[in-house]
Amino acid sequence: QVQLVESGGGLVQAGDSLRLSCAASGRTFSTYAMGWFRQAPGKEREFVAAIRWSTSSTFYSDSVKGRFTISSDGAKNLVYLQMNSLKPEDTAVYYCAASKWAPNYENDLKWYDFWGQGTQVTVSS
Repeated sequence: QVQLVESGGGLVQAGDSLRLSCAASGRTFSTYAMGWFRQAPGKEREFVAAIRWSTSSTFYSDSVKGRFTISSDGAKNLVYLQMNSLKPEDTAVYYCAASKWAPNYENDLKWYDFWGQGTQVTVSS
């Protein structure tokens, strides 16, 4: 099992920045990639960004590309999501997730095996 705990959410204004953190514990050596997803009220959970542990290859949704950056610290089992130029439409609960195996499917939540509890991000206009 892998446990994931997110932190760093909050209330900000449009144009501000936030950095989310995800602390992984447990059998983290069994994971292949880490991802961030978000879910706004009344909407389905959607992919935001992902990173492969082994190569640090990154993947982004079109809606956040150029504004968000995912990174990892393998030694500390931490994954970050730096969010810049935030917009009201970025408001959502952000979830950290871990996948045991998702080659070329890093943007598909069905390939993720472990999930955190989520952290709220609210962007006011």
